Formats: sequence, structure tokens, C-alpha cells
Amino acid sequence: MYIVQVDIHVKPELIGKFIDATLENARNSVQEAGIARFDVIRDLENPTHFILVEVYRTTADPGKHKLTDHYMVWRQTVEPMMAAPRMSTKFANVFPDEDGWDVNEI
Repeated sequence: MYIVQVDIHVKPELIGKFIDATLENARNSVQEAGIARFDVIRDLENPTHFILVEVYRTTADPGKHKLTDHYMVWRQTVEPMMAAPRMSTKFANVFPDEDGWDVNEI
């Protein structure tokens, strides 16, 4: 498993539109064979701060994801909504094992 955490800060007046666009992307992303999980979470203390937790089956799958229509639409839509450029950190899975990440098991 290959996990990408995307850190995003959104302009306050655009939070609702950002959430709508991001949920549309997430709903489509979990349909991709290479994505085990795609979480959208929001900071309770700073409501303009979001984290995307993207769990891919292989290191090649993020590149495939970035070629999808829904990702390209999301990127173009939300880019002007961001208060700062998004940042990502890559992780290797430790726990749960690979079967524990399956979005269909939730």
C-alpha cells in the first residue's frame, strides 16, 4: 500500500464549494481499481484546513489517478480556492494489513 496525505488550506469564503468539488472527486476516486481508500477530513480547530488521505494499492496508482477526468476537473476547480499551494506527504503502510484498507469493507 502507498499512502498519500494531501494537506490543503482553503479560502474561508469558498469552503462549501471546495467540499462539493472534493466529495465529487472522492466518490469517483473510490471507484478506481488502484484506490483502496480515499478519505476527506477537516480540521475541527481550523475549518479551512483539510486533509485528503489517499490509499493506493501500488506506487503506480497515484499517476493513474492523476490522469482521470474527475481528478483533472477537481484540480482545475479547486486550485483557485486554495489559500496556499497544497502539499503532500507519502507514507508506507504499517497497520492494518492490505485487506484492512478495502473501501468495500467499510
